[in-house]
Amino acid sequence: MNIALVGYGKMGKAVESAAKAKGLTVSKVFDINNNTGSLGLTAESLKGVDVCIEFSTPGSVLENITAVAECGKNIVVGTTGWYDRLDHVKKIVKENKIGFLYAPNFSLGVNIFMQIVAHAAHMMDRYAEYDAAVMESHHRAKVDSPSGTALTIASNVLQGMKRKTEITSGTMQGQIKPNQLHVASSRFGSVTGTHAVVFDSDADSIELVHTAKNRSGFAVGAVVAAEWLKGKKGFYTMRDVITL
Repeated sequence: MNIALVGYGKMGKAVESAAKAKGLTVSKVFDINNNTGSLGLTAESLKGVDVCIEFSTPGSVLENITAVAECGKNIVVGTTGWYDRLDHVKKIVKENKIGFLYAPNFSLGVNIFMQIVAHAAHMMDRYAEYDAAVMESHHRAKVDSPSGTALTIASNVLQGMKRKTEITSGTMQGQIKPNQLHVASSRFGSVTGTHAVVFDSDADSIELVHTAKNRSGFAVGAVVAAEWLKGKKGFYTMRDVITL
């Protein structure tokens, strides 16, 4: 299986290592040196490529997606910051009849964790004694807060706990409403990423936690997604790759 990397920062390097460890071929690498304005992504340059894996920037991701799609190649996208254009991307995928898969977090552990959380939230919804909250912590240099992963986890809780209909984040000023799910964030040190969901009652608490140790989990998940997407057509997420 031949993979092309679109974007070659820290994640691109990690994906390259993960792909080679699985015996896959990284035949092309497109970065700022050969892909300005996505002009490097052509039918000729992508010849023989089975799937592209894209980790670039919010400013270039849409151009990259469009260029890869017009070449008829499947693509896995790890870049975030473009989800407000989701409907537009779905249209591109459909028109070009390609396979497309995206996720805010490709870690296999995180995606398994999300499904465990959704199942637990569904169970807890039957018992009004239990309230829920999401907590996450990351290194001090992380820009977004809450993390995209934390918000996705919170959405999974909402899907399961029908009495929770609204996500709120930041410092709470006053009493939280019964229908609100609070997402709390902290930033310090060099923490790679910890996400926790707590179900609490007067009698006890149940806490589900995922802790990332390094970037390798994200890279391995992106490669697994690319292997899964090979030969497929349509629009997918990691939930399609990892199912209970």
